[in-house]
Amino acid sequence: MTCAPKLLAYAIPGIPLIQVGDDIIGIIIDKADAAGIQLCSGDALVISSKIVSKSSGRLVALDGVEPAAVARALAAETGKDPRLVELILRESRRVSRKRLGVLVTEHRLGLVSANAGVDQSNIEAGDSMALLLPLDPDGAARDFRARVRRRLGIDVAVIISDTHGRPFRVGNVGVAIGAAGLPTVKDLRGQRDLYGRMFEVTQVAFADLVASAAHLLCGEADEGLPAVLLRGLDLSAPHGRAADLNRAAEHDLYR
Repeated sequence: MTCAPKLLAYAIPGIPLIQVGDDIIGIIIDKADAAGIQLCSGDALVISSKIVSKSSGRLVALDGVEPAAVARALAAETGKDPRLVELILRESRRVSRKRLGVLVTEHRLGLVSANAGVDQSNIEAGDSMALLLPLDPDGAARDFRARVRRRLGIDVAVIISDTHGRPFRVGNVGVAIGAAGLPTVKDLRGQRDLYGRMFEVTQVAFADLVASAAHLLCGEADEGLPAVLLRGLDLSAPHGRAADLNRAAEHDLYR
């Protein structure tokens, strides 16, 4: 009898509101244990970038932000708070698209997204504060993976996730902005389909698919579930970084 593939996903309950300096991995392991969820080698742990940013002090008070002239001009053009625009520009390499209500930039990490990931949702005093993306999400994922290994003696994959919109589709999806211990892009070029045709261009954004699967449980509103454990994934392909998912500018027709 053929064994059917299966994927299990567990949202880890009870994670408190994260503060600067909190040990995220320690909290996740303790709360998983309290819920009867045992982490095992080969699991993938998807962690919201929001709690990574909060723990590392990436929360900014808008009152302390002085917009430069270019930020004020862009704020007038887009209808956004000049202080937020200033933060967006500080986090960006360049502006990709702009119009009233819309500001898409190329982030310093290479991501092309709305508002450079600067966010005011699900943070305390959201009207007066803004949360920036982690400084080094790939590095954070590697560090978290090492912490799990030191504490539990197991190897898990770690993804730092965020949500992005897409230029030709409605709605947000989960994406991996940091990753360690798993293939981020699976290259199928040279393999064959069911009918023997060889793939010439097909690549699978594996880490983004994992992040989106986790977001089915953690959500974006008031769920309060910033960490999800996935079990049953095939992690055997060569491991990569989330940065590998950024399309090179010379291959991007829309940037």
